[in-house]
Amino acid sequence: MPSPLSIAAGFCSLVSIAGNIQALTGAMLLARFRNRERREDEAVRLSDRRWPSVTVLKPLHGNEPLLKEALESVFQQDYPNFQIVFGVHDAADTALTVVKSLHQRYPHVPVSIIINAAEHGPNRKISNLINMYDEAQHDVLVISDSDIHCAPTYLKHVVTSLEAPETGLVTTLYAGRTAGGTLVQQLGACQINHNFLPGVMMSRLLGRQDCLGATMALTRETLTEIGGFEALVDHVADDAELGQLVRQRGQGIAIAPSLTHTTVGEHTLSELLSHELRWGRTVKNVEPVGYGLSSIQLPLFWAVTAVLFRPNTWWTWLLLGLTWVIRALGSRIIDRATECPLPAAIPLLVLRDWLSAAIMVGSARGSRVAWRGRTVHIARRKRKSTACAAAFQSGATTHRSVRS
Repeated sequence: MPSPLSIAAGFCSLVSIAGNIQALTGAMLLARFRNRERREDEAVRLSDRRWPSVTVLKPLHGNEPLLKEALESVFQQDYPNFQIVFGVHDAADTALTVVKSLHQRYPHVPVSIIINAAEHGPNRKISNLINMYDEAQHDVLVISDSDIHCAPTYLKHVVTSLEAPETGLVTTLYAGRTAGGTLVQQLGACQINHNFLPGVMMSRLLGRQDCLGATMALTRETLTEIGGFEALVDHVADDAELGQLVRQRGQGIAIAPSLTHTTVGEHTLSELLSHELRWGRTVKNVEPVGYGLSSIQLPLFWAVTAVLFRPNTWWTWLLLGLTWVIRALGSRIIDRATECPLPAAIPLLVLRDWLSAAIMVGSARGSRVAWRGRTVHIARRKRKSTACAAAFQSGATTHRSVRS
């Protein structure tokens, strides 16, 4: 009868093999997605169809790394009629300097700037969007994070996807782009590109439809029917909540064929791990079973664990070597597909998997996270009372600057 250590090593090996299959399949699906994007990119670029007017909502918070480059990619959209609404809570927010300089460079783009300190709930991003909403001039709304870099045809792809039958919400894939190419930033981008992205591709293949919060596009009608932004303000995971509300209406969530990039700008390992722990706890509280099953995305962790259980067995070492080769191959495929090479991260794939495993363990307990200068309870579900809402808004000041 096999010993308990042999059984444990065998279990870890099976999970590692499954993770290898998932990682390689996800990488190939991503490469296929990018090939489809390149084919459709030419079609939307040359299309002479009539495009609906769009409002892009950009909530801001501080002058983040590569903020100018990210925001400029929106100003450079190849789209005939779109408006950008920027929103901040504080007139002294340093992001405003970037916005104003970009608007001077692109004066033909209609821009509105909303400065409003009102908070309507614990989610400051959604509070910002509530404050910005009245300034939106058009019925197609594209909510895009401040650190998202997009291609010139981004809006055309998003709008085309939103017009598909039975589609109520459109999101986009995003890859990690390092702000300075440091080792810490490459490790952060590695988690997004080499673990998260292939996992998303596999989940879509298996029929899941998740909303990825970097881009959330929907019509004004759909937003009104789900209860407006007010329906999201009590949730840190506003993207997951929005996706759930749209699916409850019987509509689907589409992924537009336009890969975006999110800035990875952490300077220290402590900052990176704190960021990942926050989102690990968020995902765990929203989707605990799915989060636990996502450990399959760490095949090198499981292969090393198998070696630790049976270090004197040749097949555990063989599995570890093969897993490293497969992970490196899949990572290279993803690097080419995302156009975000991470040369320093590939030799440290084992370290990356173990860091991710530690994040998952650390996420197992606790539902409170530090988020934008405050402690937020992730699992909050009940709508706050009117008195509480009034308390959030009391003393708020508003300033609106509109340019067109």
